[in-house]
Amino acid sequence: MENNNVPKHLYFYSVGLSYKKADAEVRGQFSLDTIAKTRLLEQAKAEGIESLLVTSTCNRTEIYGFAEHPFQLIKLICDNSNGSVDAFQKVGFVYKNQEAINHLFRVGTGLDSQILGDFEIISQIKTSFIHSKSYGLANTFMERLVNAVIQASKRIKNETEISSGATSVSFASVQYILKNVEDISNKNILLFGTGKIGRNTCENLVKHTKNEHITLINRTKDKAEKLAGKLNLIVKDYSELHLELQKADVVVVATGAQNPTVDKAILNLKKPLLILDLSIPKNVHENVEDLEGVTLIHMDYLSQLTDETLENRKLHIPAAEAIIEEIKEEFVTWMKGRKFAPTINALKEKLNAIKNSELDFQSRKITDFNEAQAEIISNRIIQKITTHFANHLKDDDTMVDESIEWIEKVFKIKAS
Repeated sequence: MENNNVPKHLYFYSVGLSYKKADAEVRGQFSLDTIAKTRLLEQAKAEGIESLLVTSTCNRTEIYGFAEHPFQLIKLICDNSNGSVDAFQKVGFVYKNQEAINHLFRVGTGLDSQILGDFEIISQIKTSFIHSKSYGLANTFMERLVNAVIQASKRIKNETEISSGATSVSFASVQYILKNVEDISNKNILLFGTGKIGRNTCENLVKHTKNEHITLINRTKDKAEKLAGKLNLIVKDYSELHLELQKADVVVVATGAQNPTVDKAILNLKKPLLILDLSIPKNVHENVEDLEGVTLIHMDYLSQLTDETLENRKLHIPAAEAIIEEIKEEFVTWMKGRKFAPTINALKEKLNAIKNSELDFQSRKITDFNEAQAEIISNRIIQKITTHFANHLKDDDTMVDESIEWIEKVFKIKAS
């Protein structure tokens, strides 16, 4: 008879795609906004996924979680984005168990960022974990792992200079403007979108261009007004976007829209226009380049701009990796102990059952049997046996899963 109560064998996976193999257009197809992430978590819960962490930024969309097969997680991404399984197979990755753990450490500490040492991703990971926990999709393993990655990120930031110097997409965009636009302090600059990248770009523009003609537009006007108040800038209504585009010499687009909000149909230009699109998915339609005088630069191009700062950061990679290895080793030790502890406890219970049966038998068979002394000796023997097994399972060369299976088979036990 088929046993439908056999426990499923789950593996820890990381699946997703990033700037390394997927260009901005493809990353845009797989991008997940806040609503899509919530839908994904609800679907995961309904499909019986035990624990899950989902991140989606300009540079990557990734899921970390437990599943029998990675396709269960790939399907979650594809079902809740505009991406397809076929497209994922061309550019996506799948990491399993230790490789998945290693990947999260590198992502969370900025070593896998498009711009080396960019620590913005760690705040995304924290937020994502809280989101998952609110849906009951964060088990003890995931919580311990995320906390370990946060700890590594903090130490690398504090103990190395891998994030020293100003370099980010927002900083690179301002550097590009300074190098390519003459008399920038007297040009009209329009910033459309005041999310995190938009705010950072705006602050860099004010700091480095000395321009007093910067206009902000955001779909939610009060967010733009809050930023403008700090920096003494002009704010216009979203309804005036098409008018402000005509006045601008430089436009920076950093919105979170899922479809392009700027295309050639709303541009009625009388002068050259530089457009920098810092959005994923792309928020500026490529057809703007059909218009004479328009230059369109996307964030992927800006991310490739390397300078002395980035070269200096590379020198600190070995120190960062050493910190990761130290914290990761602590996590793996905890993980292995947690994995085999139920088996050791079950083994101890089995040996105690054998002991109790044998002591009962001998007490009835032997006159003046000293049960108290036999109890002490037996307990010490059981402790030594279980310690030997535990030390074997702790050994770095031990194949833990196979050893646990062997112990459970020989002693006819099943860990809870």
